[in-house]
Amino acid sequence: MLFYTTTRYVMISSMTDDVKKLGENLKKIRLNKNITQIEIAKKLGVDRAFVSNIENAKTNPTLATITNLAQTLGVSTNELLK
Repeated sequence: MLFYTTTRYVMISSMTDDVKKLGENLKKIRLNKNITQIEIAKKLGVDRAFVSNIENAKTNPTLATITNLAQTLGVSTNELLK
């Protein structure tokens, strides 16, 4: 039981790191391209706060959302996730 708890903690910690990295990359790419959160939100059909939450690692977006973000920014999903 302890091993499962430890393994689960590691998985959650790793996922949290991935979400944080995605947010950092999204913000960096967005700013480099002079695109606002509002512009991204309009293209995706979501609220600006949703984009902000992704950038600040407060939400874990779906693969479809990550793909749409990449297309909106004109980059690959790999670039967002690296």
